Amino acid sequence: MRAHLLNNTTAEHYRSTVSAGVERVAATLAATERPFSGIGVDELSPVVDAIDLDRPLGDAAAALDELGEVYLRDAVYFHHPRYLGHLNCPVVIPAVLGEAVLSAVNSSLDTWDQSAGGTLIERRLIDWTTERIGLGPAADGIFTSGGTQSNLQALLLAREEAKVRPEHFTRLRIFTSECSHFSVQKSAKLLGLGPDAVLSVPVDRNKRMQTVALARALEQCVAEDAVPMAVVATAGTTDFGSIDPLPEIAALCEQFATWMHVDAAYGCGLLASRERSGLLEGIAHADSVTVDYHKSFFQPVSSSAVLVRDRATLRHATYHAEYLNPRRMAEERIPNQVDKSLQTTRRFDALKLWMTLRVMGADGIGELFDEVCDLAAEGWKLLAADPRFDVVVQPQLSTLVFRYIPSGVTSPEQIDRANLHARKALFASGEAIVAGTKVGDRQYLKFTLLNPETTVHDIATVLDLISGHAEKYLGDSLDRAS
Repeated sequence: MRAHLLNNTTAEHYRSTVSAGVERVAATLAATERPFSGIGVDELSPVVDAIDLDRPLGDAAAALDELGEVYLRDAVYFHHPRYLGHLNCPVVIPAVLGEAVLSAVNSSLDTWDQSAGGTLIERRLIDWTTERIGLGPAADGIFTSGGTQSNLQALLLAREEAKVRPEHFTRLRIFTSECSHFSVQKSAKLLGLGPDAVLSVPVDRNKRMQTVALARALEQCVAEDAVPMAVVATAGTTDFGSIDPLPEIAALCEQFATWMHVDAAYGCGLLASRERSGLLEGIAHADSVTVDYHKSFFQPVSSSAVLVRDRATLRHATYHAEYLNPRRMAEERIPNQVDKSLQTTRRFDALKLWMTLRVMGADGIGELFDEVCDLAAEGWKLLAADPRFDVVVQPQLSTLVFRYIPSGVTSPEQIDRANLHARKALFASGEAIVAGTKVGDRQYLKFTLLNPETTVHDIATVLDLISGHAEKYLGDSLDRAS
């Protein structure tokens, strides 16, 4: 069994085994013609369940053959130009190279004596990002597993900076737009706040937070002797890609002495854009910012960070353990990243971004993100001119929310069912993947465009497929009714 351990004596075995895996994946990618096979859970589950994990195959080639049947053949491939579903991006090759290196070396980024150079690389990338945001010389941050964890840590810091005793946590309030990410509510629950802690602020017709409504809500909060703990502004909402008016929100946060957090998990790609960085005007005033490099920086999952204006606030996540990071290490200025993190053992995910910047540069990343934003603008024109569809808002980033409207059908419920069916049928066909959401009480469809290889022709083709599936469903419904 020692032959399977990666060390100096097994380097050649490592090389040949991993090379075989890379060849298998490369061959699969080259042959992939659809984003999904269309397999159903009832068909695939028995195949996976039938594998006896207590009877190893003993051979990597055999395991790869089996993996082809239970995973690679039926994986959802985000690199395909007709994957238009969730906030999943195709990944750049330098980042995949970084993933291979970090997995093999297996550094743990919690303490200096487990990572050394990895610690310094992560810190340099945090500084690079805070410089791009404009948070100032006292800024700092830490890599996390994703936007949900980043938002949780930011709101933990906000809670502690509010200086309210635990028995009075029910007085704390968080303000965020009605289009913000669900992790805000989830974080409030995990942080022990009251059920009414998160107050939803209405949005305008472009799905951006209404600052007049925010001001009114903050005033009412103070009048009721509650504590405005934080305002969460969103720079790129999940459904619409909308960016809240950050300068106005920053002014209100200063007026009410409230922590300003910007969830830029999606919109962080603008930090690398030469064309659209102005859309993030005002983000420099934030107390904390969430970025997801694994969305608009084209990085493999996971790669995210939470950044703060004042590094001193990170002390609220600091605990010292004698076996790991005793207090004397801080006094000796030994850089232990666990001092800033909610996690202990933590992957060297920063290496992926490091390799990307060293090969492509920030402008290269920004060009890719600008391409998908340009594509969304073209897609919006296509939808706006097509009488079969109702498109909700003109995109700021790369998301389009729309709804198929059949001619001659007036029942909103029937239109809802037609749109739900079209999405499900399209997924089952494997020809394309789109997402869905609700606008008000109605069912809508969503294109999340993060692949520069996607074309306007792809969008038009998928719209025709959606229309065809919806029309067939409505026709079958009429046949059944008659």
